[in-house]
Amino acid sequence: MATKIRLQRGGHKGYAVYRIVIADSRAPRDGRFTEKIGSYNPNTNPATVDLNFERALYWVEVGAQPTDTVRNILSKEGVYLMKHLRGGVKKGAFDEAAAQKKFDAWKEAKEKGFETIKANEEKAKKAAAAKELEAEKKINEAIAQKVAEKKAAAVAAETPAVEEAPAEAEAPAEA
Repeated sequence: MATKIRLQRGGHKGYAVYRIVIADSRAPRDGRFTEKIGSYNPNTNPATVDLNFERALYWVEVGAQPTDTVRNILSKEGVYLMKHLRGGVKKGAFDEAAAQKKFDAWKEAKEKGFETIKANEEKAKKAAAAKELEAEKKINEAIAQKVAEKKAAAVAAETPAVEEAPAEAEAPAEA
């Protein structure tokens, strides 16, 4: 039996969510499967992967063939690295503790990279918000300037009319 690790589609139209399953290669895409080992949601940023690491590692070591997308997912989760390290343990290159230490170091470096990316995105959002705020302040200042000019023009237009009226009133009093 040719066993595959592949994605089984779920969700609704326009919003696909996948299960990562172990299935016979002859079974239909959304049909019968042997075991569900995780889920994959590509709609989030970054894509959300919930994976049973031990079961995925077991199936890869047993010889189940992943599809291209699942291979990328398993690689990013570290399943293939752990398979490689376990192979080194079997050959006697290093012991189990050293393999686990290397894997933990890789996982930590990967998480630091994600944190750096998240921090850069956060900085970019703050910078964009500050830039928008600055642009809005400039627009508001320009509007306030125009309003002040209109008020000054209106006051200037009213002031001469008020000054002329008393002058006319004084002229008949003198005569």
